Amino acid sequence: MTGNARPSGPSASALDPAIAARLKRSADGLVPAIAQQYDTGEVLMLGWMDDEALHRTLTTGRCTYWSRSRREYWVKGDTSGHAQHVKSVALDCDGDTLLVKVDQVGPACHTGTRTCFDADTLPLGQ
Repeated sequence: MTGNARPSGPSASALDPAIAARLKRSADGLVPAIAQQYDTGEVLMLGWMDDEALHRTLTTGRCTYWSRSRREYWVKGDTSGHAQHVKSVALDCDGDTLLVKVDQVGPACHTGTRTCFDADTLPLGQ
């Protein structure tokens, strides 16, 4: 693999084939990854991973995501300093969502808030 080009499929990644076989990916080869603060349970953000991003996350201990807008991999915190140190990664019962428990350094949201879910709580019963 050269540069930041996303692999075309699971075979293009070094991800363990047993893990890759369990993933149910979207049409564009991605799986949603929920980042949660490991000790408080606070939901921090949602990112997207393909097989390579998951492999990098599992092997480096830092969250790597696929940016759908920039069309490249990004390691959370490399530019902002607001890193996510991985404590555990779990696959849900359907194999279509990842839960990444992290120790978040600084804000998780690109807007500067602690979580991406701080700003807009919707009213119930409306």
